[in-house]
Amino acid sequence: MTISIGDQVRLISPQPYLKTADPMPMLRPSDLVGSDESGSVVALHPLETAAVRFRRGTFLIPIDRLCPANNETTS
Repeated sequence: MTISIGDQVRLISPQPYLKTADPMPMLRPSDLVGSDESGSVVALHPLETAAVRFRRGTFLIPIDRLCPANNETTS
């Protein structure tokens, strides 16, 4: 998947934990981001990682765990 800064994305599946995008990153519980919540890509980092701003913070997420927010999935 190709993403760029400003794209709206969602998590494909819940993460075991979330890593903050702060200068000194911290691990946070995964329940800070809901499965139906979309976020905005604010930065692209090395090793196929993106900084995504969600309602409750900005987190570093591997790009392969993200999908476009307009991509509706049914369960």
